[in-house]
Amino acid sequence: MADNEVKSILFAGVGGQGILRASDIICEVIMEAGLDVKKSEVHGMAQRGGCVTSHVRYGKKVYSPLAEPGTIQMLIAFEKMESLRYLKFLKKDAVIIMNTEEIYPPAVNMGDAPYPEDAVSFLKEHYAKVIHFNAAELAQKAGNIKTANVVLLGAASNLINIDKSIWESVIKKSFPEKLIKINLAAFQMGIDA
Repeated sequence: MADNEVKSILFAGVGGQGILRASDIICEVIMEAGLDVKKSEVHGMAQRGGCVTSHVRYGKKVYSPLAEPGTIQMLIAFEKMESLRYLKFLKKDAVIIMNTEEIYPPAVNMGDAPYPEDAVSFLKEHYAKVIHFNAAELAQKAGNIKTANVVLLGAASNLINIDKSIWESVIKKSFPEKLIKINLAAFQMGIDA
């Protein structure tokens, strides 16, 4: 990492998917690796299935928690449609990690709006690196569907140059004893995905 280079990650999803927990974990991992990190989050109507975002910026020295539009290097989308909502924030060469799970917003459920079709193809036409899989299914295989956020962190860890042992140590500290094994399994499934 260049002396003054700051990396930016945007987490985006729907309330209840563990976005804030995932961004807390990644911030802790980055701090443990000896880098400066800043985080900002928006979770207005999260309890009603609304949009939740978290900006995470890290480097030798970070002055602002929010990234400017067009500067984010990685989008971690916890829901397929949410991967489309924040494209203006991404650099042209950004990496997109997408959970292909579909959670319909109220407008779609009421028939007032269609759910966007073929988000994966659209993103692949515009971005060179789009990683997509159903994190909820992998979390279920790990033993708990609520670990989908940790599955996505596993996938992101492949692209962030921080030793796996730091990630695992932080995951162990982030959950009660009875949930550690499941979350470590979910993390590994994300790495493998």
